Amino acid sequence: MVSGGGLDLRGLRERIETLSTFGRPSGGAFADGVSRTAYSDADVAGRAYMMAQMRAAGLRPRIDPAGNIFARRAGTSPTLKPILFGSHIDSVPNGGNFDGDLGSLSALAALEALAAAGIGARHPLEMVVWAHEESFAFGRGLACSRIVAGDVSPRDMDEMWNGVRRGDAIRKIGGDPDRILEARRPKGSLHCYLELHIEQGGTLERAGIPVGVVEGIVAIDRYEAIVTGVANHAGTTPIAERHDAMLAAAHLTVAVRDAATRAPGRQVATVGHIEVTPNSANVIPGLVHLSVELRDLEPRTLVTMMDDIRARARDIASTTGTTIEFRELARAAPAVATPDVQAAIERAAASLDLRSTRLPSGAGHDAQMMALLGPMGMIFVPSVGGVSHSPKELTYWEDCARGADVLLRTLLEMDRVD
Repeated sequence: MVSGGGLDLRGLRERIETLSTFGRPSGGAFADGVSRTAYSDADVAGRAYMMAQMRAAGLRPRIDPAGNIFARRAGTSPTLKPILFGSHIDSVPNGGNFDGDLGSLSALAALEALAAAGIGARHPLEMVVWAHEESFAFGRGLACSRIVAGDVSPRDMDEMWNGVRRGDAIRKIGGDPDRILEARRPKGSLHCYLELHIEQGGTLERAGIPVGVVEGIVAIDRYEAIVTGVANHAGTTPIAERHDAMLAAAHLTVAVRDAATRAPGRQVATVGHIEVTPNSANVIPGLVHLSVELRDLEPRTLVTMMDDIRARARDIASTTGTTIEFRELARAAPAVATPDVQAAIERAAASLDLRSTRLPSGAGHDAQMMALLGPMGMIFVPSVGGVSHSPKELTYWEDCARGADVLLRTLLEMDRVD
């Protein structure tokens, strides 16, 4: 089956299904998802499969010192900057079959379609399969695209995780940690970067729109809240005399949600981790640590939300006889998609008679690292039920095909842009 854009859609589906076997639960089926975490044996096998498919397509894959896989098709004007496009194939534990895989295999399908049609691009076209996108290994996400963007030190190769040195992990997948600095690319070296990805949320499905044009990848601020009360006997301490840290933490959790819903917008706020001390059924909690994570495309919105949370925390502390402190853990700036690239994606979708809408990405992607090097754009396709990072993750094959077609058309659109 060939799409309107010339893509081999049956081949795309077959490859996604085959790739899913690397890391599939023993005796499981496609619907049981995949655990292909970075640097695992399943990851090594999946990468070998990808490179074999690239060679079968007449490409010459190479692995850079960071472990990323690249393959380039020469342009008719070799002095022009390359268009880089692709995604990743590593997964979270017990993840799904579409996160990253769709974008990586669609990149290959696009190059095959252009070759089959005899269409030459002015710019070199370079596909990439990023290594170590998910944050499971070494507590780092976007790890190897981050290296390409220049955020790397040779000392990073000595980090340890589960008894494994990071440099040894990179060597396992074919990288060369001794030459890690050579993986960096200079700013301004790309004509643009494109990435097709499942939305991992429910906006497109609810709206009945097949194509999302990503406006940018949200800023993320993370804090630790430390709630201090007084641990005491749960049976002998009257309610009125308690300084219950858990009660204060519960009110604070509601306050975090309220801060996100107080004003219209797509901002989100989450308490996702909590530690209670002494964590005993017959002791009033004296200390609680909880995470507070805020996300929005506009950093000022995060400041406003945090100001609201701090004000509510002061009232909660006064009411519960506790103290509440906040410690900033991390702050990630937003990565705004380039207007020209967004417009090219919209033109590509329109040329296929597909409706599109602009929306932010609430999840991190390698594209935000590439935005440090040049123009960037992302294409989203619907996620059924908004589910991702789960074996239940699903994007209908028809939507996979549409996304791959839009990627191909966007490549051609951006090739025309000087």
